[in-house]
Amino acid sequence: MKQTILMAVVRQFGRPRGAAGSVAGWVMAHRDSNRLRNSWVAALLDVRPEEKVLEVGFGPGLAVAELSRRVGPSGHVYGVDHSAVMLRQASRRNAAAVRAGRVTLIQGAVDRLPPALDGPFDAVLAVNSLGFWPDPAERLDDLRRRLAPGGRIAIVSQPRTPGATRNTSLEAARTITALLQSAGFSQPRTELLDLAPPVACVLAVNPGR
Repeated sequence: MKQTILMAVVRQFGRPRGAAGSVAGWVMAHRDSNRLRNSWVAALLDVRPEEKVLEVGFGPGLAVAELSRRVGPSGHVYGVDHSAVMLRQASRRNAAAVRAGRVTLIQGAVDRLPPALDGPFDAVLAVNSLGFWPDPAERLDDLRRRLAPGGRIAIVSQPRTPGATRNTSLEAARTITALLQSAGFSQPRTELLDLAPPVACVLAVNPGR
């Protein structure tokens, strides 16, 4: 019974829906570690004014808000998430930037990205969503093609399995690195944020070949 309940909760974080999904979104938005994690990855991406950035799986919109501050009025942040609940929450959180035309949030699936997200983008990020993607290697290859030459990608994983440790995070980083390299990305590097368990962020570059 406990395992069944746990799995039901995990599914809500993967694709929040209904009242339970709204609660999951509230938890994601207000947990201090989530706020820290999203501001940390935005800083690692070194997003600059006037750049175009895409977040895949924006959840309640924490990273979108941080990124929109960094790109300024001349840049643009795009986001796609398959959850209507998260679209509503992120749209409310970023309402001023959406009205100003600096943020565009779309409900959609990573394996069927709409034409509005063709790019080219200067940076792409995904925080704790890669594990829910169908055929992640193929999805990463598609995202690389939407990046400008020299564009950056950041894939973040904070393992949530019971008993997860630093080694669990490092193993996740190795898996992500292999997927990025198989999709044609270069210069991969791993950064760790010292939480419990640590957050692993693998950054790489589109060589533009």
